[in-house]
Amino acid sequence: MANHSKKSLIPTTFYEQATHNKRGLYWLTPVLVLFLYLCVMGVFIWLQRLQNDSVMFVTIDQETRQQRLMMVIIALSLVIVVSLLALWRYTRFRTRAEAALIAETGFRRAMENSMSTGMRVFDMHGRIAYVNPAFCRMIGWNEADLVGRTAPFPYWLPGRHQQHQDTLDLLLSGRTPSSGLEVEAQRRDGSRFTSRMYVSPLRDPNGVQIGWMTSMTDITEPKRIREALTAAHERFMTVLEGLDDAISVVADTSDGLELLFANRTYRRFFGAQSNGHEELQGGRLGRFTDETVEIFAESAQRWFEVHHRMLAWTDGRRVRLQVARDITERRKHEELSRVQQEKVQLTSRLTTMGEMASSLAHELNQPLTAISNYSMGAVAMLKSGRYNPESLLSALEKASQQAERAGKIISRIREFVKRSEPRRQQVKMMGIIENAVSFADIDARKRQIDIDLVLPDPLPDVIADPILIEQVLLNLLKNGVEAMEASQYHVLHVVVTRQDNLLELAVIDRGHGLQNPERLFEPFYSTKSEGLGMGLNICRTIIESHHGRLWATENPEGGTIFRFTLPCAVSENSETPDNNLEML
Repeated sequence: MANHSKKSLIPTTFYEQATHNKRGLYWLTPVLVLFLYLCVMGVFIWLQRLQNDSVMFVTIDQETRQQRLMMVIIALSLVIVVSLLALWRYTRFRTRAEAALIAETGFRRAMENSMSTGMRVFDMHGRIAYVNPAFCRMIGWNEADLVGRTAPFPYWLPGRHQQHQDTLDLLLSGRTPSSGLEVEAQRRDGSRFTSRMYVSPLRDPNGVQIGWMTSMTDITEPKRIREALTAAHERFMTVLEGLDDAISVVADTSDGLELLFANRTYRRFFGAQSNGHEELQGGRLGRFTDETVEIFAESAQRWFEVHHRMLAWTDGRRVRLQVARDITERRKHEELSRVQQEKVQLTSRLTTMGEMASSLAHELNQPLTAISNYSMGAVAMLKSGRYNPESLLSALEKASQQAERAGKIISRIREFVKRSEPRRQQVKMMGIIENAVSFADIDARKRQIDIDLVLPDPLPDVIADPILIEQVLLNLLKNGVEAMEASQYHVLHVVVTRQDNLLELAVIDRGHGLQNPERLFEPFYSTKSEGLGMGLNICRTIIESHHGRLWATENPEGGTIFRFTLPCAVSENSETPDNNLEML
């Protein structure tokens, strides 16, 4: 067993199995011959002793012959012993060679039986000479049904024998490609499968070709998966190519950005270069977030909404994915919408002034009448020649004060109704509140309603367009005054509170309350018979454009509470003022 210590364990195992039943049997024949020889020699010696003991047989010549015969027998015995030893050695060698051959054959047969690849051998005439069990399992036919068969074979597809014959002719001609052939076959139960077949020449030990060895692997499932992946890839690429967004993927290299992928929209705008990606990148470096930016591309003369993301490419590299959406038309529409919104807001302000026209006329009539009276009194004193300079000066000063009062009212009206570009800036909320309350107070006094202000100290500045916020507040105050016209409670409360980085304004009335509150902010919905239904909708749009919120709730004591929020200009690290809003 020492000779097998350096071999693989698998052949050794087969060797041990092959020699298990024959171990030690090779010595039986030489031992049997030796035993018979010893028996013959024993009989011969016994006969010699018997003759020697008999006097009548002893003579000198006979003794010489006996010695010579004895020497010949001994020489022959030595030759027989040597021959038996040589025969024993040769028999032992043959036994071991046979055991090794059996082990090798068993090992190779075990490998063939364990293979999942179907092996098949054709002779030079196209006759099947050998098939392994895997091939039999693959097609469902037994070895006895296949070995010795010629075309057509039982696993050929019905109706496609000519195609299979062409494949067989190609195989026997030795012109099969090294990448193999894809062939279809039919199992014994009628099911079909696809296999990949590789062909190589089969040669004897002298190098003479004696046939063709083929190996077949069932690729039905891998082919189905491959076709599914190909179809999925084609669908995915079709979707990407059909998108209106410009999608590109680039990698950072020492020579700049390398374009790894670009869909059709990107190529239409920027070509097959990475310049467009770099232009839309906007100079941003490093790891991108999910933030979306709007960038104007000079090369394409278009506006794009650009989204960046870092991802791992197929080779493991970190690359930059960019999705750019053309928003040129959207920006044009937004600009048109903004202009229309400005017109609507201006119309709303003009409508508000129109509704307050009688009250404003009355408010202006008082200072104008006072100016007229003071002026007429001064003229009368001058015509009479009896005037006191101090009285005349007092009358003119009072006329000047009334003219200034009228001028402020007119200036405030002009500022409120004039058309201007929206300007969000840091403004003092106190000025906005005073202007809106001064306008609303004209109509409130007419209806005998007081406006009460509750303000925090200090009142922070806000980021807003003062004219638009004044329009919102005036609209809410005007609605509250009109709602309380028939109420027994004659105070409209305006409460301002600070909540973290927001300033909240609440207009609290005790009027008739809400009807259909879920529809209150819908366009063209109004609770007034003469209303257009645009006021609250415009107010909500204005507040939301300032990153605030406008909503309405029922007042537990009757009426409605309208609230809206605005961002504060400066975030102060101070305690939030006490909430001054109480249900009044």
